[in-house]
Amino acid sequence: MSMTFSGQVALVTGAAAGIGRATALAFAAEGLKVVVADLDVAGGEGTVALIQQAGGEALFVRCNVTQDADVQQLMAQTLNAYGRLDYAFNNAGIEIEKGKLADGSEDEFDAIMGVNVKGVWLCMKHQLPLLLAQGGGAIVNTASVAGLGAAPKMSIYAASKHAVIGLTKSAAIEYAKKKIRVNAVCPAVIDTDMFRRAYEADPRKADFAAAMHPVGRIGKVEEIASAVLYLCSDGAAFTTGQALAVDGGATAI
Repeated sequence: MSMTFSGQVALVTGAAAGIGRATALAFAAEGLKVVVADLDVAGGEGTVALIQQAGGEALFVRCNVTQDADVQQLMAQTLNAYGRLDYAFNNAGIEIEKGKLADGSEDEFDAIMGVNVKGVWLCMKHQLPLLLAQGGGAIVNTASVAGLGAAPKMSIYAASKHAVIGLTKSAAIEYAKKKIRVNAVCPAVIDTDMFRRAYEADPRKADFAAAMHPVGRIGKVEEIASAVLYLCSDGAAFTTGQALAVDGGATAI
């Protein structure tokens, strides 16, 4: 499906694999120049190579989204290479919990909140001035269905994704009259490398994950990418401050 974009440059964090890579490729397929950001240098450069092989234009920037200096440098390199920023997909995130709330550690809390919340906040903090200077644009943040309800044995992760939705909605209202739209995408279980590592040892867990979704399967990275591109496209010009569940019906139950 072809979409219409008024801008030329998209930035994707966490773009070395999974949802981030799929979305970077999707932006490039629509003719946008793409800045690929990640801590994983090999994966990020691999995403750029895939874009270039398909005839697109992309730049890799190594970035730790929890570090203000790294995020500032990411924006500087974006401007240096392409002179503008029109769309940002703040997708970098981690998921490391293994037990109930009382079993969690302070290190886990700090790590999850650092990437999933501070990282999104820092990225938006430094993206918004660029979009303001450009006269508008769109931001999409990766939340989760865990940001829309409970996530047993993932309480810190759930809290972080609720926070992402809070940041998204607040920024959307603050910048609504400045032609900047801010939305979040909320995936359920998606077929990524992270998912495969978690479930390959026990196929029953994969069956359970599929059964969580009324459609009877887990999601594909390309399905999340399509939602992100829609939220950035001119077709979503009247959509801001929303947390869009792309979840095979899971939250409708």
